[in-house]
Amino acid sequence: MELIRNKPEPKEAAAGVIEHDAVAVNDPARRELYHKREQIYPKLVQGKFRFAKWVFMILALGAYYLTPFIRWDRGEGAPDQAVLVDFANARFYFFFIELWPQEVYYITGLLILASLFLFLITALFGRVWCGYACPQTVWTDLFIAVERLFEGDRNKRMKLDKQPWSVDKAWRKVGKHSVWILIAGATGGAWILYFHDAFAVVNNFVTGEAALTSYVFFALLTFTTYTLAGTMREQVCTYMCPWPRIQGALTDADALNVTYRTDRGEPRGRHKKGESWEGRGDCIDCKACVAACPMGIDIREGAQLECIGCALCIDACDDIMGKIGRPKGLIAYDTDLNIERRVAGETPRFDLIRPRTILYTALIAAISGLMLFGLANRTELSLDSYRDRAPNYVILSDGSVRNGYTLTVVNKANESRVLSLALQGDPAFTMRVLGADAEALAVGPDETRDYRIFLNLPREAVDAASEPIAFVVTDPVTGEVAETPSVFQTGEMR
Repeated sequence: MELIRNKPEPKEAAAGVIEHDAVAVNDPARRELYHKREQIYPKLVQGKFRFAKWVFMILALGAYYLTPFIRWDRGEGAPDQAVLVDFANARFYFFFIELWPQEVYYITGLLILASLFLFLITALFGRVWCGYACPQTVWTDLFIAVERLFEGDRNKRMKLDKQPWSVDKAWRKVGKHSVWILIAGATGGAWILYFHDAFAVVNNFVTGEAALTSYVFFALLTFTTYTLAGTMREQVCTYMCPWPRIQGALTDADALNVTYRTDRGEPRGRHKKGESWEGRGDCIDCKACVAACPMGIDIREGAQLECIGCALCIDACDDIMGKIGRPKGLIAYDTDLNIERRVAGETPRFDLIRPRTILYTALIAAISGLMLFGLANRTELSLDSYRDRAPNYVILSDGSVRNGYTLTVVNKANESRVLSLALQGDPAFTMRVLGADAEALAVGPDETRDYRIFLNLPREAVDAASEPIAFVVTDPVTGEVAETPSVFQTGEMR
């Protein structure tokens, strides 16, 4: 893929399509790392890929805006928002799953899985993520739909922009940008709902009682949504996003991409009704594919960094092929290898199972298995101990040795627990819990509680500089057990 774009000279074509003079990408005199954005006017097309994009856009936007309002009963005292990132209490809630800070490895695993799924999809179908699921694509699609609502389709928008300012032009532009700002505001507002109770945030936000950070992030997300989806659009994909550069290492010659089938389309040229199709290709050079492209490229020029794989050019071309009585699929998901095979008289094939897809699938299965195993065996009771180190030990008046510990008990359940504490080690140890009974350590629901522990060992029982021990807590109701190892220091006493 060519990383460097050329700055074309636009000229108006007869069909209302902006043509660009072809310039060799290897001409040093015409290369530019960046050029000022030229307005792109994608034409609305109808077809299976456009329909799929509408469906995915509605589902994605619906999930984003509505998820914070879904409720999930976790019991008394626990938040009932189904998806919540609770920084104040250091919790992440996802329906029936509750993750604590020490379980951040689950989030790490999810991020790794998401990356591997993206690698696999890219290896199979190229940049289909960019064309359908990327937030930049989803919100840009929505903004373009609003633009069409106020200004009309491609030719009307082009004509409107060329007209001098008038009342008609002003209300259309103001209306479009006003709706864009409302959508951007809803986007920024929905984001902050994931970090506090959604209903409470909405009420406090409107009344001016929300935290300052809520207003800051609302403004930030509103600005970025309006700017990226409304005014920058394809520039984000071309210049800001690293994914087009990364995908080159994840794909190979067998990856399916939106492809212009040159073996069938060339030589291209205008065609009049009734003329023979002998000695020429099916492409009639109508540039419908260019007019439909939200990135403003010509797919017939081959693989390009700017192509996001949205496949709208396929819908546009299939519509034209139907009108002129030629088979659909002049532009389709295909590979350059298949084009070469057809030219050589061979049967095209799609090798979905190959080393890299097998590797990605195996890694996904392995990591998913590990995470599911961890969740299935996840305990709601955990224990940690921290031995005092200043001083390491204390020699009491009777000659016995004392060590101090802080015991941290974590109760991840939504019910209170009364636990019993035991010590594994030399039977000569005596244990004292400050302010509590070792047989009845109370820990509230979804609570972390610290206890101070003193262990004493008689002088006559000291036979080493240190002794391994372990603290064990047991829930007599559920039978759950948590254990943490530690050590008892005696120094050089003999």
